[in-house]
Amino acid sequence: MLSSRQLGITSDLSYQGLFFPLDNFEVQRWYAVYTNAHHEKRVEQQMRQRGIDCFLPVYKAVRRWKDRRKILELPLFPGYVFVHLPWRARLQVLQLQGVVEFVSCGGQPVPLADAEIDSLRNGLHFACAKPNPYLRVGRHVRIRSGPLTGIEGILARRKDKLRVVLSIHLIQRSIAVEVDEEAIELLT
Repeated sequence: MLSSRQLGITSDLSYQGLFFPLDNFEVQRWYAVYTNAHHEKRVEQQMRQRGIDCFLPVYKAVRRWKDRRKILELPLFPGYVFVHLPWRARLQVLQLQGVVEFVSCGGQPVPLADAEIDSLRNGLHFACAKPNPYLRVGRHVRIRSGPLTGIEGILARRKDKLRVVLSIHLIQRSIAVEVDEEAIELLT
């Protein structure tokens, strides 16, 4: 079998500062998987049953009907589940009912930064996060203390409270977390 170099194919893909070697299919990386609408929990359940490392961040929301109120767990990033696997094992995920495709750029899968997903996994247990409209412009800050230490986002105010909007640019989704003023530092 010919290698990608012999075929004249570039061996890396640069997406917002990420280096993704196409030759190394054995290294486990985090990928975003796009799902059918409202199938995120079902896809996560299927992945867990098959022993696939995955992450579906959720938040609690109160929904009201005429006769009752109920607390629901809803996905923070609707339509997406994050999966940690070597690229060669992608067919295990693509065969699951409800999975549409891996998020890609130029036809190539784009991994997410391990630190970004690990911070979300660890920090969301302690922080109250809510979905927020996707932002790219604003005052950039870094969280310097607390469970989300080191994560960068955009500063937003809401009802006399500080919120930091954290965006995953690959999927163009954002979440907002409330923080103390002492816990953030402005970036230049």
